[in-house]
Amino acid sequence: MKHLMAVAILAALLLSPGARAADLTTEEIVDKAMHANYYRGADGRARVAMTIIDAQERTREREFIILRRDDLPAGQEDPDDTFLGDQKFFVYFLRPSDVRKMVFMVWKHTDKDDDRWLYLPSLDLVKRIASSEKRTSFVGSHFFYEDVSGRYKTEDDHELIETTDNFYVLKHTPKNPASVEFDHYITWVHKGTFLVTQTKFHDKEGNVYRTYDALKVETIEGKPTVMKARMSDSRLGGHTILDYSDVKYDVGLPDDIFTERYLRRPPVQHLR
Repeated sequence: MKHLMAVAILAALLLSPGARAADLTTEEIVDKAMHANYYRGADGRARVAMTIIDAQERTREREFIILRRDDLPAGQEDPDDTFLGDQKFFVYFLRPSDVRKMVFMVWKHTDKDDDRWLYLPSLDLVKRIASSEKRTSFVGSHFFYEDVSGRYKTEDDHELIETTDNFYVLKHTPKNPASVEFDHYITWVHKGTFLVTQTKFHDKEGNVYRTYDALKVETIEGKPTVMKARMSDSRLGGHTILDYSDVKYDVGLPDDIFTERYLRRPPVQHLR
């Protein structure tokens, strides 16, 4: 079954629109991959079903809406393929009851640490998430807070270590090793779509302990989009699966909903 799924994913990627790039520099590959995975359209919306499976194969579920808006330059309504600026993310939890109405918000910056907030409705408390906490579990899953908005390219040194018929394979080494728990990570970037299909995090001894896999890709509004993903962690055991649905781009999200006042008063018209 796993082999058949892998074949299906590869077939979908190979049939995805977009000409294969040749003779790209490492920096160009990194930029195109970041844009393809985090910057499609000027903004976006998706419903996400999260399934957390622990080492004993016990299952927990979460469901949330994620909103994303790019901070485009004044007067620019549509992003181009090179825009990699600041962004804002708003994650609103729908279920189960213990996390319902909880909100996670990120202001992603290109030149300083991101700002992150977590609203806990049971306590009516807004908590700032420190930079030191960004690589900790996101609501009890195998994904980290940093995984939601992505790790910005300037935090790592990048090296193209292999090129295959279908993939660029890159090694990423943190510029500030003391700020992270990994030694380096390897990504497989698909040549046709520039989507990251797999990421492997290595510890100080060189062992792989966290693995991200894109399990399903579809073309939404002309944009190749990961619709199902998995994060596994050998230290914790188990894995978490994200299933995306109702994905939309360029929906016209206003900037003011990505502010602290909307943590307690979510913008319901954009969450339906």
